[in-house]
Amino acid sequence: MTLSILEQRRIEAAFAKGIFEEMSTTLGESQATAILSRAIIKLAHTTGAAMAAEAEEPSLAHFAELQERWKMEDALTIETLRVDDTHFDFNVTRCRYAETYKEMGLAKLGAVLSCNRDGAFCEGYDPKMTLERTQTIMGGASHCDFRYTREA
Repeated sequence: MTLSILEQRRIEAAFAKGIFEEMSTTLGESQATAILSRAIIKLAHTTGAAMAAEAEEPSLAHFAELQERWKMEDALTIETLRVDDTHFDFNVTRCRYAETYKEMGLAKLGAVLSCNRDGAFCEGYDPKMTLERTQTIMGGASHCDFRYTREA
């Protein structure tokens, strides 16, 4: 049985919450957040590399196909703007990841637990890729603006 990424994140967040609270008590919230952030970025980079290995050759087309995994269980509502050899642009207009973290009392950590992964994931997937994002639902915006580019 394969878990959706939304369910996986819910489980990870419950576990991370306990660890974060313990680290915060010992180290302070700022240092605990920094440690959690670094760990999640490393995991995202590794996950991106593993998913790139599934493709014959990393590409934005394959990268865009991977997005379906994050959309399972209607986890994301997405408006695709552009997909070609060098660009993958879309807006997320609903994010159940953000909703889930809020329900769990983790709204403050949501960006560390999820949004933080996106840039590192794409770098792990293909070092020729970059992500530009200026806003997120998790940060209070109406939508997330994902703009991936890949060097030709």
